[in-house]
Amino acid sequence: MPQGLIPEEAVKRLLVVDCQVSGISGDMILGALLDLYEDEGRIRKAIETLESIKDCIKSCGRLKVSVEETTREGIRAKSVKVEFEEDTRSRTGVELKETVTRCAEHLGLSTEARELALRTIDTLLEAESKVHGEPVERVHLHEMGSTDTIVDVVGAAYLLDDLNLLKDTMVYSTPVSVGGGTMRFSHGVTSAPAPATLEIVRSRRFPIVGGPVDRELATPTGVAVLVNLVDEVAPFYPSMKPQRVGYGAGRMNIEGVPNILRVILGEPVGGALIPDEVYVLETNLDDVTGESLGYLMDRLLRCDGVRDVSLIPMFTKKGRPGNIVKVIADRGGVEEAVRLLMEETGTLGVRFYRCKRLILARELIEVEVEVEGLRETALVKVSRDRDGRVIQVKPEYEDARRIALKTGRPLRSIIRSLTEEAMRRLEKGVEPPSRM
Repeated sequence: MPQGLIPEEAVKRLLVVDCQVSGISGDMILGALLDLYEDEGRIRKAIETLESIKDCIKSCGRLKVSVEETTREGIRAKSVKVEFEEDTRSRTGVELKETVTRCAEHLGLSTEARELALRTIDTLLEAESKVHGEPVERVHLHEMGSTDTIVDVVGAAYLLDDLNLLKDTMVYSTPVSVGGGTMRFSHGVTSAPAPATLEIVRSRRFPIVGGPVDRELATPTGVAVLVNLVDEVAPFYPSMKPQRVGYGAGRMNIEGVPNILRVILGEPVGGALIPDEVYVLETNLDDVTGESLGYLMDRLLRCDGVRDVSLIPMFTKKGRPGNIVKVIADRGGVEEAVRLLMEETGTLGVRFYRCKRLILARELIEVEVEVEGLRETALVKVSRDRDGRVIQVKPEYEDARRIALKTGRPLRSIIRSLTEEAMRRLEKGVEPPSRM
């Protein structure tokens, strides 16, 4: 979630997509999500709902979605089968997006679910465009343009929406297994993973593992949904309290390897505090002027994804004074911050590592106070724990400074007045509107 003036929402649920052994496909996603349902009645209703999109798909004469219990190497899982009849061999990218949009509207998907479905289609089209060297609008999809792709993409978005997993949920994934060997598709024989699958993981820098069998294990549709759903990729599960586990079966029985996708739904561990992860970047400097350091700090703080910058005085070899520049950033801000550090300081290397932390949720609210006969407004940062309890109230310095200079009152007096007014409003349950 972007920082700054956007409130940090408490993460209420964790979802782990475990695809490191048998990969991922659209039907495996549907099976695993349906397996998270605790009520068979809801499963039947979900299947009927997915079948209802038939009238939104041009050239589709029949559509049947079935789910059954099966086993893969002794592990129980849900297998989803999509049967259809259609009068077309391929669809253009434009036709595919239009169809998915109609289906999303028909199902009444939330904004988050609709955007997930459309992002997934965009990812598929961009991969095909790159592989075939054609503009996106002219790409013709064969296997990926069929009705079952539409059902997989729209179905995944619908089920995630129905399970309430697109809000207040942090989604983790393991690296995805892509299999190996060769495979046949509409353009002939190629190595696994398919060119479109490889392009998707390349463009998103999504980690993969080969094997463990000579089969295609990760399909373009499955991977496209995955990269647009997941917030963080890690080889190990996060700290969590598992609540439900869903197993989705792949089509093949693979000897010695359970061909299943496993998804785990749980809640974060950490009591009233919110788990979070940041990246810490560091470099040692002993030949940079104070003016250059000040300029560097200002530029770093303006980078998207950078949360904080600090200088730590130190002594280097031969007793030379220097500084450690320490940057705290989101994953997306690491590369730009490293580039700036190198360009502005001439450093030859930057250390960085992922760091776990526990935080409070923060939001900025607007408070109005009267000072020396003037009505002034200021932003106040309110910090809360996961249960919504207010832990700290702190006026923003620049707003407090502006009011102090304008009215001639001491800064500490202005800060106290703003804090008291914010607390009074919060205690009454009347929160001033946030300034976004």
